[in-house]
Amino acid sequence: MTAKALPGFRDFPPHDLALRAYIFAAWRRVATRYGFEEYDGPPLEPLDLYTSKSGDEIVGQLYNFVDKGDRPVALRPEMTPTLARMVAERANGLKKPIRWFSIPQLFRYERQQRGRLREHFQLNCDLIGEAGALADAEIIALAIDVMREFGLGAKDIRVRVSDRRALTALLQARGVTADGMYAAYQFIDKLERMSPADLERHRTTPQPYAPATADDLIAVAGLRGLSQVESAVAMLPDGAAAVAPLTETLAALDAMGLSDWIEIDFTIVRGLAYYTGTVFELFDAGKTLRAICGGGRYDTLLQSLGGVDLPALGFGMGDVVLGELLKDRGLRPEPPSAIDCFVAAVTPEDQPHVLRIAHQLRDAGIRVEYAFGQTAVGKQLKIADARGARLAVVVGPDDRATGTAQLKDLQGSTQEAVAIDALAARCHELLAG
Repeated sequence: MTAKALPGFRDFPPHDLALRAYIFAAWRRVATRYGFEEYDGPPLEPLDLYTSKSGDEIVGQLYNFVDKGDRPVALRPEMTPTLARMVAERANGLKKPIRWFSIPQLFRYERQQRGRLREHFQLNCDLIGEAGALADAEIIALAIDVMREFGLGAKDIRVRVSDRRALTALLQARGVTADGMYAAYQFIDKLERMSPADLERHRTTPQPYAPATADDLIAVAGLRGLSQVESAVAMLPDGAAAVAPLTETLAALDAMGLSDWIEIDFTIVRGLAYYTGTVFELFDAGKTLRAICGGGRYDTLLQSLGGVDLPALGFGMGDVVLGELLKDRGLRPEPPSAIDCFVAAVTPEDQPHVLRIAHQLRDAGIRVEYAFGQTAVGKQLKIADARGARLAVVVGPDDRATGTAQLKDLQGSTQEAVAIDALAARCHELLAG
């Protein structure tokens, strides 16, 4: 039998796991700098946790089954329902605003393509209990600073921002009713990917967002820049109030020095129905990849899922697209060396001393390897080089007689005799240099 990973699932040999660890470490550094605390939840949840939010149609995208307790369950496709449940259980004891982040592995049974698999890891950052626009700016700034942490700049990444409140006001003015609003959102969300035939069908057949027309929606979606949006809403009865949160969010981002990253783009609506305010997505500047990150404000979702009436906003950033982006930009780091030091024996009689030195160095926090069988020193040093060792300690009969070992700096091509008891300290000095 030739066993392979399931379609859409990944193995992580050391080289690939090193990239995953690098991404996770950067995510954690930035999130904790913003005062966010890490949490996690179970990868298996009751199925109705997802169907109550997204309807029964989501089941086709899930890995779901009936467990041995006759319970319908699913591998988590997203983290927000779990977050809502956890916050609802603890809401009274949590200091507001709540700043939580997680790095869950998520599962969706869907068509594979570049940047999308059937499993991925995702940075989720959520800010709960704050309704003001400064919270929106905070979440967007966090996403931008993650990009900066990877060495990406405003010329590499565009943050496309919109606001459901302003968008809704403009669509209502064009004739979209409350019942047709979600269909209008869906049309705008898919607009950039529509073929001419799809557009023509929307123009020539009855649509749920009528009496507004497809061209009405295209005109609204075409708004770019704050000045265009403000001009478009200026004549509406509640236009100033509808655009005020977006204006305040942008002003805060400008004060942070991040305005160069931002584009106002009303084609960004986020397809999910639960968003209520600011929405945003991060793309590479050339739009050669899927969205790197997406999120926004969802002030009513915790109430519907967990029964807790708290405003909230957040984003998700997947590791698959991000890994592709780092590779494309030449920013994928070289994997770290496997060891710091290789301890080599000259003769079979030196082996007990090699074991003692190796254990001594490991106790001091140094990563150490040695040969299990007797082989020439030159071959042992080749192993050291293949493993990426910076140092090598060589022990022979003469060294044993004097209580020393030969310490080689393989990077600097130097060698010195060091007392056994001083080896750990000297290794740390060289590794730190």
